[in-house]
Amino acid sequence: MASFKITGGLKLSGEITPQGAKNEALQILCAVLLTSETVTIHKIPNIIDVVKLIDLLGDLGVEVKKLSEESYQFKAENIDLEFFGTKEYTQKAASLRGSIMLLGPLLSRFGKAMIPKPGGDKIGRRRLDTHFIGFEKLGAKFLFDNKSSFYHIDASALKGTYIHLDEASVTGTANIVMAASLAEGKTTIYNAACEPYLQQLCKMLNRMGAKITGIGSNLLHIEGVSELKGTEHTMLPDMIEIGSFIGLAAMTQSEITIKNVGLEHLGIIPDTFKRLGIKMEFRGDDIFIPSQQSYEIETFIDGSIMNIADAIWPGFTPDLISIVLVVATQAKGTVLVHQKMFESRLFFVDKLIDMGAQIILCDPHRATVIGLNRQINLRGISMTSPDIRAGVSLLIAALSADGESTIHNVEQIDRGYQNIDKRLNALGAKIERVD
Repeated sequence: MASFKITGGLKLSGEITPQGAKNEALQILCAVLLTSETVTIHKIPNIIDVVKLIDLLGDLGVEVKKLSEESYQFKAENIDLEFFGTKEYTQKAASLRGSIMLLGPLLSRFGKAMIPKPGGDKIGRRRLDTHFIGFEKLGAKFLFDNKSSFYHIDASALKGTYIHLDEASVTGTANIVMAASLAEGKTTIYNAACEPYLQQLCKMLNRMGAKITGIGSNLLHIEGVSELKGTEHTMLPDMIEIGSFIGLAAMTQSEITIKNVGLEHLGIIPDTFKRLGIKMEFRGDDIFIPSQQSYEIETFIDGSIMNIADAIWPGFTPDLISIVLVVATQAKGTVLVHQKMFESRLFFVDKLIDMGAQIILCDPHRATVIGLNRQINLRGISMTSPDIRAGVSLLIAALSADGESTIHNVEQIDRGYQNIDKRLNALGAKIERVD
């Protein structure tokens, strides 16, 4: 297990370029299974979850060729379906939540699949019903073995149908879209997720020969086709990294330029951080964050306390709620942070309280943050990263704190952020990785 030793209180400066989007990568990489032809993908982030998924694809028989640091070619011509019955498959698929998105392409192209209950962050309940109800409505039959925690799915004759999702699940929508792309007839998905990453998947599938309309809305229509071709695809910049860097600049009073952010795909993320008082300038496709001595949280028009909550797209992404909470600890003013989707995601605030932050954890979903306005600096402590987003939030807090901090279990951070210690050290941070 690795740890970070962080020297806090240093101002950073310079330019940083966000990695390719983790949440898009997990969908796009699974989609290569839909065709026997070559698929070339650019801007693939070098993070643990993505590396694990590429490794798993190779074990399934996909030919994987690394073209450069961020570009790969994939050819899923000879898939080994017998690999599903191996102990190695069970171990690898169970350790990666993104493995659930293997199901849609495998069912669509091969008519069957099996998968262990996937892993991932312990941030609360993350049910898979949406995926399986969608597959069932397309004609699939599945069995869950409680003893082995294995899902067995038979989909020898998928047919298009009308599906009204009970939740606008991003991965659920992606899985059903991929399954429907080769199904017989027309599929309509209502209450579909419409995140930019889901839009990217649909556009990629259309270039491969799929017939998907309604992209960017919550009503998708998929006309099934008999086969899909190869294509080339470039992933978007990671919006969660971009939001993290905005928060980092504010907390450390740093002047940072975030390069090539894909501004048109960021939705309300910049405006949400502006409501915390963070200044920024848009320079072409870059975001410039000036050094700020202080930043003040807005109130609502009637003077009431600001409330920032997550929501399905085009609302504010839940993956940045932890960053908002940390940034608010040194702002002037008070904010109620409401994490609606995951009931365990705010439990890391006890570490921030130990660092000197003034936070009231109202319940598993809500925390009130009383900003210190830099009158009292956070202090360095020893802590453990519970999940990807909380881990980076604690890293930001440590970089702004007085003294030295230690963060254990940084493999959690590595699952979502590419070489984060080296990239921030290049801006003037002092982060040492130790075993």
